[in-house]
Amino acid sequence: MRVIFKSILAGVLLTTAAYGVVSANTTEAKSAAQVEVLLDAKKMKFPDAKPFQDQQGSVMVPIRFVSEALGGKISYSKSGGKTTVEVIKGTDTVKMTVGQTTALVNGKSKSYGTKIILKDSRTFVPLRLVSEGLGEKVSWDKVGRWVWIGEKNFRNTDDDQFKLQPLNDFKAYTKSSIYFKKFSADKEPFDGIKIIHANQLPIKLGDGEIIYDIKIEKSNGKDYIAIRSSVRGTPIFFMVKNDHVKYRTGVDNAFVNHKDGTATNYYPVTSTSDVFQNGKYIQRYDWTKFRLNMADYIAFSTDKPKDYIVAIVNPFK
Repeated sequence: MRVIFKSILAGVLLTTAAYGVVSANTTEAKSAAQVEVLLDAKKMKFPDAKPFQDQQGSVMVPIRFVSEALGGKISYSKSGGKTTVEVIKGTDTVKMTVGQTTALVNGKSKSYGTKIILKDSRTFVPLRLVSEGLGEKVSWDKVGRWVWIGEKNFRNTDDDQFKLQPLNDFKAYTKSSIYFKKFSADKEPFDGIKIIHANQLPIKLGDGEIIYDIKIEKSNGKDYIAIRSSVRGTPIFFMVKNDHVKYRTGVDNAFVNHKDGTATNYYPVTSTSDVFQNGKYIQRYDWTKFRLNMADYIAFSTDKPKDYIVAIVNPFK
């Protein structure tokens, strides 16, 4: 085991030497900015008109989808050429008029600094108006550009919806057997693998970290996987069919602490560490040929959960 550890460590050092320092502040290309709305830590789906952030910084949402998701009943009325929208949930009532910046919340006038508008045949309102008016918690996540509504009840890979699949179902990916063994002293194989999808993020890995999102970013002409999570530096590995896994650790100097309980770790897509396979150095192995679309899954190398591996279906294929 000591030989394996030294091999992996040498691979990490080679990776750093080959790529130098990645700076999150100097990335050449960022993912397109968008606004996500999460209700009780689950992303809401908007089939046509999408939420957006106006010039004043207010997050605008199509009122029907949000109010109905919150359990409210919505009604429209027209008078004097003006459209009035009313949402009722229990004893809470929100009444607003298109073109105005104020609304009646339980009979009291409140100003939200931005107009209620018609866009894409939908009525868009400031999210905070509806959610606060209907008694929901609201917070803005400036890093992810997410609006959180309600409680942060994260999905958990221990939940019944995530079925344990036996390792035998993944025989084609287990050529590098050391990565499919438990972190315990006896090094028994994991009980199996649980598969998740990018659209199920954010998600908590058993009793371990929370994975918020996964993106691909570019720095100095090279691609990196950027994973925002609740911890620093959990290694990952790419699962490639009929090949050895591609093990990656986060680049230390690229780590970003967002100081909100989350951090982003950056993992190189290609790495000289691939010359080490199952703890052995493979001379003349061409590590530059690996491409991200060759991997079917991206797995998290963590001992929490203790009995199974969590792997996300590669969203970049």
